[in-house]
Amino acid sequence: MVQDARNRYRNAVEAVLQHFHDILDLQFGFELWDGATVPPDLPKDGLRIVLSEHALLRLVRRPSLKTVVDLYSISDIDPIGGSIFDFAEKRPKVKSRDIRKKLNKSLLLKNLIPVLRGPGSSGNADGIEGLDAGKAADRSSGSRKSDIAFHYDVSNDFYRLFLDPELVYTCAYFTDWSNDLATAQKDKLDMICRKLRLKPGERMLDIGCGWGALICHAAEHYGVSALGVTLAEEQAKLARERIAERGLQDRVSVELIDYRDLPKGRFDKISSIGMFEAVGLDNYDNYFQSVHKLLRPRGLYLHHAITRRGRKNLKAFRRKKPEYQALVRYIFPGGEVDHIGWTLTNLEHHGFEVHDVEAWREHYARTTRLWAENLTAVKEAAIAEIGEQRYRLWLAYLCGVSLGFERGSINIFQTVSSKRTKGPSGLPPTRADLY
Repeated sequence: MVQDARNRYRNAVEAVLQHFHDILDLQFGFELWDGATVPPDLPKDGLRIVLSEHALLRLVRRPSLKTVVDLYSISDIDPIGGSIFDFAEKRPKVKSRDIRKKLNKSLLLKNLIPVLRGPGSSGNADGIEGLDAGKAADRSSGSRKSDIAFHYDVSNDFYRLFLDPELVYTCAYFTDWSNDLATAQKDKLDMICRKLRLKPGERMLDIGCGWGALICHAAEHYGVSALGVTLAEEQAKLARERIAERGLQDRVSVELIDYRDLPKGRFDKISSIGMFEAVGLDNYDNYFQSVHKLLRPRGLYLHHAITRRGRKNLKAFRRKKPEYQALVRYIFPGGEVDHIGWTLTNLEHHGFEVHDVEAWREHYARTTRLWAENLTAVKEAAIAEIGEQRYRLWLAYLCGVSLGFERGSINIFQTVSSKRTKGPSGLPPTRADLY
């Protein structure tokens, strides 16, 4: 009896997959747990998604992106024969309304009962959990040290596996799309320094300084004194070591401190590169007020942050798509992003004059793709460092983010503003000096 039930389940799974393969005209196939393929004539080296015995049962019982991510993280769904990017290129081009028209409802209903009665259906078949750190995040007070640590204190050695030599974990800047990651990241650091119009002797603050690449570059090439602040202990430790190795201790320092706890009015220039996403939508007033207090009159502030597309109102904007929910649930607990209009409104509302806004969407699509390719190339070393489940989540995250930027569902902007006062801004009449 048990074997008969398993056979009915297996045949139902095969029938359902074949139906969807046909109506979606998929350019990849499926491989079942017993080695059978859908379609049956799938080439041995063809793109395929290998499914465990329980995978479709869990998807039917709890159809969501979270279930897909959980199944992928434990290898119950395993794409082989190509990268995630390869599968994305072969994704169905059929629109949802056309799919509904093509569905054979009698076939699906006929096979639904055997699927729902599949092996393990009476137990906790859908009770799997991924590395879920974000489900209880409290955003009432802004950036939480525990959220930051979950992401950045994974392991410095892990980040070394896929980042550039300077360990710059933010969007690179490609003056040529064929440039390698190291060149693009160095060009990004220099572009930020030029946009801030750094001058020898100035005091610079970098909020969320990472491993200190920007503050070291600014001190070495532009003669400033720079302070970096971070909430990630592993980052701060390595950043201090690198500052000492370069002999910059007299001009560059890193503090493990919240930016809100710094004394006010100390800095000529302030940068925030990829940190703002950790602030939280309800804490923007406090953030921009804090930056305003830390900046001298007509001092420059460079705001580099990921955004989503704006919606008709804030209520609609706060509704988050499953892809975005997965990102903040698994990798960036507590992370939230605004839209560029909201950024500019907040800057103007809190006493800044906006001078320049530049979109870097395609640059980040390229950056995250290179990170994903680097991580794929060092799979075994990465698994040894952080474990297979977390490795698979990171790879899915980097690929997914890259595809999001490529398709325009997420964006990123660099915005330059000054602490507003009456009279001249002191900036050049054009942006020719930047490019």
